[in-house]
Amino acid sequence: MPKITVVGEGTFEVEAGKKLVLALEDNGVGILHRCGGKARCTTCRVEILEGDFDDLTNIEKKAFDDKGLVEDNIRLSCQVRVNGDMTVRPVMTVQSSGMVPGPRPAE
Repeated sequence: MPKITVVGEGTFEVEAGKKLVLALEDNGVGILHRCGGKARCTTCRVEILEGDFDDLTNIEKKAFDDKGLVEDNIRLSCQVRVNGDMTVRPVMTVQSSGMVPGPRPAE
């Protein structure tokens, strides 16, 4: 099973193919996802530090363009499937923002 390392949180195993946002949330990381995993709010952003990720999706490109975000190594965790080991740093968390997450994203 792939291992996810979250800076400041630790490392845990996740079943292959799971959405990164759900893997983070299910393992105690307070990742935000205000729109419920629909790639509109961009609050579930993570910085990619290590690992093999697919290319940025068109829906992510549109969300970043709509919000004026141009950052290297940033992905929406609601659009990333875990297919291998990775190291990430959440950009916004429940703890750092003081906000509550939205509805749980679909599998």
